[in-house]
Amino acid sequence: MFVDIANIHLKAGNGGDGAVSFHREKYVAAGGPDGGD
Repeated sequence: MFVDIANIHLKAGNGGDGAVSFHREKYVAAGGPDGGD
């Protein structure tokens, strides 16, 4: 009787550090953060 065993570990990445974006508009000098609640 033959038994095959395989342990497979997969990792796609660590998720990164995220992103920061700010609201930009022509007549708004300091728009503040963009998006979210």
